[in-house]
Amino acid sequence: MFRFIFRRLLQVIPVLFIIITATFFMVRFVPGGPFTAEKAIPPEILRNIEAHYGLDQPLGRQYLSYLGKIAHGDLGPSFKYSNRSVNEIIADKLPVSLELGALSLACALSVGLTLGVLAAVRRNSGLDYLASSLGMLGICVPTFVLGPLLVLFFAIHLGWVNASGWYTATDRVLPALTLGLVYAAYIMRLTRAGMLEVLHQDYIRTARAKGASEFRIITRHALRGGLLPVVSFLGPATAGILTGSFIIETIFQIPGLGREFVNSAFNRDYTLVLGTVMLYAGLIVVLNLATDVVQVWLNPKLKFA
Repeated sequence: MFRFIFRRLLQVIPVLFIIITATFFMVRFVPGGPFTAEKAIPPEILRNIEAHYGLDQPLGRQYLSYLGKIAHGDLGPSFKYSNRSVNEIIADKLPVSLELGALSLACALSVGLTLGVLAAVRRNSGLDYLASSLGMLGICVPTFVLGPLLVLFFAIHLGWVNASGWYTATDRVLPALTLGLVYAAYIMRLTRAGMLEVLHQDYIRTARAKGASEFRIITRHALRGGLLPVVSFLGPATAGILTGSFIIETIFQIPGLGREFVNSAFNRDYTLVLGTVMLYAGLIVVLNLATDVVQVWLNPKLKFA
């Protein structure tokens, strides 16, 4: 297992290198620059600013200089936030995005797994049809539609929570529900399909013949195999929850890294865009690796390769 993890971690280096290189040149070829403003800056001042940040150097030299800084863990200064580095901004904003992602993932797992197991156990019942309908509805409705609808009903109409912000515990409810319910729909359908396949296996019939209770059959025998499709989905799903926070943080005005990334793209803050992209790319690779490890742990028939 350790050799497998080590080999996969070695694969991260070229992947991140390609992502950094592609992002670096893409953001530089976008029209405008980090110091472009509605009010024109005097040319001599603009030249001094660009010289201070090294933007007056040839693009190839800037690229090599940036790679050298990354090798030492320095993501560079922000072009829009004076006297602040990208490392400081990420350290300040990332915990908010991670909290939102954790709450959304907890919501998705609790709702999706519960409805999926119940739908499989009560196949072709009213509960199964209801859960399947809710799952299809959750898949069809995107987050940028669901979020405003939840705000309109729970915040504006009922007044139970705030429409935006990240100040109290109740401010976490709507963003987590908006992001989590969409993925709960996928998890529900995968759980239902996986459980239905496992519940028809011979060892489940043997457990029933021995007099094992239905609760024990579900929790001790069926869940381990029935959750394999969900585990396979959790890697991309967690990555989707993290990247999906870009929209959610913008809708609900949450001071997280996703919203900061959107603002940095509009502001052409090159270093902040690069730092955020690199961070999220690394998280996605690590999450996919963790998914592969858990899959093998749940299913011994699979081998580390």
